[in-house]
Amino acid sequence: MASSPVSRVVYNGKRSGGPRSPGAGSEIFTPAHEENVRFIYEAWQCVERDLRSQMGSERSLVEEYVEKMPNPSLKAFKPVDLGDLKRRNTQDAKKS
Repeated sequence: MASSPVSRVVYNGKRSGGPRSPGAGSEIFTPAHEENVRFIYEAWQCVERDLRSQMGSERSLVEEYVEKMPNPSLKAFKPVDLGDLKRRNTQDAKKS
C-alpha cells in the first residue's frame, strides 16, 4: 500500500480562474471538495454578519442554549480549556 502525503486545506474565499493542474508540490481538489469548502465558508460569513449586525440592535439573532432542568450528574463538570491542554501536550512532547 502506497502512502499519500497529508493534505492541508486553507481557504480564503478566493478562487483561481482556471482548473487546477498537478504541479510540483501542489494538490488536486475535486469539485465536490471545493463545493463543500465554499459552502462552509459562505455559511460562516453569514454567522459573522449576523453577529456584527446583532451588536447594534436589541434583538438577538444568536441565542445561547441553557438547559431548563440541568442534569444533576453534571453538577461537578468543569469545562476544559482546549488551548491550554494543547499547549501542555506540546510542551510535554518537547520534553520527551
